[in-house]
Amino acid sequence: MESFLPIESARPQGRRSRQARVAWGTRVVTVGGDAPVRVQSMTNTDTVDVIGTAIQVKELALAGSEMVRLTVNTPEAAQAVPYIREQLDRMGIDVPLIGDFHYNGHRLLTDVPECAQALSKYRINPGNVGKGDKRDRQFGLMIEAALRWDKPVRIGVNWGSLDQQLLADLMDQNSRRALPWDAKPVMYEALITSAIESAGRAVEMGMDRSQIMLSCKVSGVQDLISVYRELAKRCDYPLHLGLTEAGMGTKGTVASAVALSILLQEGIGDTIRVSLTPQPGEARTQEVVIAAEILQALELRSFVPSVTACPGCGRTTSSTFQELTKQIEDFLRRQMPVWREKYPGVEKLKVAVMGCIVNGPGESKQADIGISLPGTGETPAAPVFIDGEKRLTLRGESIAQEFQEIVENYIEERFGRHSIATAN
Repeated sequence: MESFLPIESARPQGRRSRQARVAWGTRVVTVGGDAPVRVQSMTNTDTVDVIGTAIQVKELALAGSEMVRLTVNTPEAAQAVPYIREQLDRMGIDVPLIGDFHYNGHRLLTDVPECAQALSKYRINPGNVGKGDKRDRQFGLMIEAALRWDKPVRIGVNWGSLDQQLLADLMDQNSRRALPWDAKPVMYEALITSAIESAGRAVEMGMDRSQIMLSCKVSGVQDLISVYRELAKRCDYPLHLGLTEAGMGTKGTVASAVALSILLQEGIGDTIRVSLTPQPGEARTQEVVIAAEILQALELRSFVPSVTACPGCGRTTSSTFQELTKQIEDFLRRQMPVWREKYPGVEKLKVAVMGCIVNGPGESKQADIGISLPGTGETPAAPVFIDGEKRLTLRGESIAQEFQEIVENYIEERFGRHSIATAN
């Protein structure tokens, strides 16, 4: 018999960035270093609408967003920010708010100090802080505001709003090479140079390197991977990942999952956002759900109990297992805002909902709690497995409701005890 070596489990590589902090009140969110990869999101309400924006921020935070970005584009929007913060504090939502500034951020942060103070972080786009002589001065005013109020910044470069003078200079340099690059690598170089040089200017002005994060967002999967691999080689700032316009529905979901997963697996990335275009009637929170699912699938984070479910085949013509899977997933996600506090560790729970005897019992045994529903032609009985052992068999018309009650009781028994023991 031939000898063999054990196959190592695939695990994401360790990250190499320094650590930063984003805070509001007593809430401190660490970013980079050994901290978990953080989930971000952004509102799409009119920031002037204080109540509507506060409600959406609350929804995003309860869905799992650990920082929420707001558009701050007018004096009225800047004046609304402290009231949004106040409203959130009244609701007990301590999620840090990030101000997204373009073109006039230097004026807004200077003219509305209440806004500068109420925000937890500023996003600065070096491609549109100004042109010519104004660029350095207006960028400097934003960094001065960050220093005055002790706020971290994300220097976020987008290739849709790249510094055109910098790009032109690099194109000129490229034309003088013996073997000029293609246009796309020059564009990559412009993105990276803009981010790193802007960070350098902030450091020269007195900003601590631990208060700076970078991003170089593009809309193509392969482009994003190429840019961030090179950016990670050249700096140790925490990096924010995301396709700048991922798209709608399955296109946006798949593109984001592919690009972010490859980079995260390589140890690149400290915060992520899925910039999903909502489908008509779809909640803004969907982008948070997808970001969390990406991290959970990579086993980098646990946000909600995972549900292993049968895809269905010719042996499972009944829709019972599909309905039960949907019911259980919705139930678990709906309860998580309460359970996070009440049942520490519940997010690591594994549930299995299987459709027939082929893989049903085996998958159910591997989960913490699982049910194997009868397939077509099988005995109308559904064995339930708890902690790897068959405990009971459900029959009749109320299998779904009974299984949900069993899941609730299991959570109370297992994680309720844990929370009591921890408290004592």
